[in-house]
Amino acid sequence: MKTFNYGQNRLTASLALGLASGEIKGVFSPETIQKIQDSAQAVEKIAQGEAIVYGINTGFGPLCTSKISAADTKTLQENLLKSHAVGVGEPVDLEISRLMMVLKIHALAQGFSGIRWETVERIHWMLENDIVPLVPIQGSVGASGDLAPLSHLFLPLIGLGKVTYEGKVQKSNEVLEQMGKKPLHLGPKEGLALINGTQFMAAHGVKVVQKLHNLLTHASITGAMMIEGLMGSVKPFSADLHLLRPYSGSRHVAETIQNLLKDSEIVASHLHCARVQDPYSLRCMPQVHGASWNAYLHLKEILEIEINSVTDNPVVFDENHTISGGHFHGQPIALPLDYATLAASEIGNIADRRIYLSIEGDTPGVPKLLLKETGLNSGLMIPQYTTAALASENKGLCFPASADSIPTSLGQEDHVSMGSISARKALRVIENVEKILGIELFYAAQAMDYHAPLKSGKIMTAIYERVRQSIDPVISDRILYEDMETAIDLVKSGELVNLAKKVADQEGLAFDTEWSELFEY
Repeated sequence: MKTFNYGQNRLTASLALGLASGEIKGVFSPETIQKIQDSAQAVEKIAQGEAIVYGINTGFGPLCTSKISAADTKTLQENLLKSHAVGVGEPVDLEISRLMMVLKIHALAQGFSGIRWETVERIHWMLENDIVPLVPIQGSVGASGDLAPLSHLFLPLIGLGKVTYEGKVQKSNEVLEQMGKKPLHLGPKEGLALINGTQFMAAHGVKVVQKLHNLLTHASITGAMMIEGLMGSVKPFSADLHLLRPYSGSRHVAETIQNLLKDSEIVASHLHCARVQDPYSLRCMPQVHGASWNAYLHLKEILEIEINSVTDNPVVFDENHTISGGHFHGQPIALPLDYATLAASEIGNIADRRIYLSIEGDTPGVPKLLLKETGLNSGLMIPQYTTAALASENKGLCFPASADSIPTSLGQEDHVSMGSISARKALRVIENVEKILGIELFYAAQAMDYHAPLKSGKIMTAIYERVRQSIDPVISDRILYEDMETAIDLVKSGELVNLAKKVADQEGLAFDTEWSELFEY
C-alpha cells in the first residue's frame, strides 16, 4: 500500500482523498513525532510561565485579556470544545469528516501548533478505525477557523459528541469503551489547535476539485457528442486558431474535442456544407469550457497551498517565539471557491443551451423534439425544463458568499470570510451541473441515432454504445426520469472518462492533451 508521511510530504487533493478512503496509509516519521513533542513541551513551559500568550493562558476572542491560571489551562481547552460545538443542520457526508481529519492531522504534524503526540495519534487512530465524528453542516463563518464544525469533529477525543462506527451512529464515549480507550484530557492550547483552522472549507475544497475536474472532462464528452448530433463544425477547435489566444483551458478543450471526434463519419459527412458557423453553444466551447478549466486550475493551486499550511493560531515556533496572526482566516480559499462556483454554473448554462438547440429541429435529419412522431407524443420537450430549472437555481447560488461579512466575537473578529458557505455552495452547484450534463448526454445520444448508419470515431462510438447499453432510444412517450437518472449516474461515476481513455490506449489514439497533466489534481 502506498504511504504518505504526515507533516513532511506534500499533500494534494488526490492524496487527501486516498488517505480519507484508506487507499493510502498515513505514517509519521520519527522526526515528525519529535517536532510535535518539542512544540507541545514549548507550550507547557509557556503555560507554567509568566508571559501571556493568547489561547494558552488567556481566554478566547474578546476574552483575550482574561488571564488563566496554570492550574486551569487544561479545563480551558476542554471548555473550548464544549462551548464552540454549536453547529446546526444535517451532518456533512462522512467523506468530508474523514477529509477534515486528514487535513487537520497534516497541519498539526508540522509541529507549530503545540499539540501533544498523544492527541495527534488518537485522531489518526480514529481515522484508521473508521470512527467518524458527526459534524453539522452549518455554523462556520470561515474565520477564527471553522470553529463550530471542528469542535464537533473533535468532541469525541474527550468522550463527547457522536460518531458513526460500523454503520451506526453512536455516542463517542460508548465507542471508546468498546475499543478499550479512555477519553483524552487536553493539555494547554490543544483545544484551540484542534478547532482553529480552515479544515472544514478545505475538505469541501478537496471534493470541489475532484468533482469539478470530472465535470469539466465530461462537458467535453457531452459537448462533442452534441456536435455530432447537431452536425456542428470542428473548425472552431483547430489548434492554429487557439494559438492566437493561447489560454491553457481553451487549448485543452479544443484538442480534447478534436481527439474525441477524430475519424468521425458524421463530421466528415458535412465538411463542405453551406452553413458558415454554428451557434455559440457549439462554436465557443473552447472559450467557455476553457475559462472554467482556468478557474479550476486557480482553485487547485490555491487549495494545495492551503492544505499544506499551518492555519491555527497562535503559531508556536518555540517557547520564546509565538505569533498571534490570522492564518485561520478563510479568505484565500473563499474567493477561489466562489470563482469555481461561477465556473461550474457556466458549464451548466451553456449545456442547457445545447440541449435547447437540439430540440429546435434545425439540423438536417434530426426531428423537432428529437422524435419523429410528435403531437400525440411530447418527445424530449420536457427534460429541458429540468435543465432550465437547474441552471436558474445555480444562477441564484452564484452570488459570492465571500462578499459578505458579519462581525462576530463582540467585534474582535470584525471581518470574516464566509468561506464555509462558499465551499458548500460550490458543491451544490456542481451537483446540479452533473444533472444537466447527464441530461445533455441523454439528448445527444438521441440526436446521434438519426445519423445512422454513419458512425463516430472509435472513442465516441464506444461512449455512445455504452449509453445505449443502459438507455434505449425514445420512440414514443414513456417515463423519462429513470433514463435521466441513469445518464446522470454515468456522468457522476466517471465511467465514460475511463472508457474514453481505455479505447484511446487500445486503438493508439489520443484522449489526453499536453495540458492534461497540468490540470490533474
